[in-house]
This record gives sequence, structure tokens and C-alpha cells, in this order.
Amino acid sequence: MNLRGRNKVSPEFNMSSMTDIVFLLLVFFMLTSPAVTPEALDLLLPKAKGKTSNQQNVAVSINKDLEVFINSEQINKNQLEIELQRRLRGEEDPTIILRAEQSVPIQDAVNVMDIAKRNKYKIVLAVKP
Repeated sequence: MNLRGRNKVSPEFNMSSMTDIVFLLLVFFMLTSPAVTPEALDLLLPKAKGKTSNQQNVAVSINKDLEVFINSEQINKNQLEIELQRRLRGEEDPTIILRAEQSVPIQDAVNVMDIAKRNKYKIVLAVKP
């Protein structure tokens, strides 16, 4: 009478499954890590579910201290419309990306929208997803 089992367990360790796991973790962290943009301003944006696909021509940012920036250059509020006209002159489909922090009064954001409407620019509101 033979009481030994037919299946013998091999004491060897298979490294291919370990390398698969390490590779998947590497890809996961590469995809989920935030991209570093050196010219970006640190703003607290409101959250939204939608996404935009417009091409960015000019970004207007308003921070909590009510300072206005075009791209990363600080601009006087009174000179905003003139500067936008200068930068968007000759553009085929001029678009303004508006980024305003949550604490910015809505009137400041509406002023930028009014400038866009007067000059027939497209405006896109940027919010944090």
C-alpha cells in the first residue's frame, strides 16, 4: 500500500510573477503621479466633472489676493483687456482659459468673461476635476 501522494510540491520560487507585480506597480505610480509644470501657479480651483478639449491660447488666472496673471505673468487689472487683445491678435480661434480660486469673488471672474464676450473670444472655465 502506497500512502505517498502523486503531486510533489516543488520548493523552487518562480520570479516571473514577482517581476510582473513590480512592473505593474511601476506603471501604476508613473501614471498616477502628478505632472510637474514649472510655470504653473498654485491655485485652489473649484471641482467639476466635465472635461474640455479646447486648445489653450491664453490662460488668465486670478489668485486669492485678487492678483491677475496672463499665463504666468502678473498683469494690472486695468490693463487686462488691452493685454488680451495684444496677445490674441491674429489668432484664428482665440480662446481664454479662466482659472479663478474658490475664494475669488464671482464679479472678478465675470469681468474676464465680459472682456471675452466684448472681443468675441471663446472662454473656458478651468476647474479642478
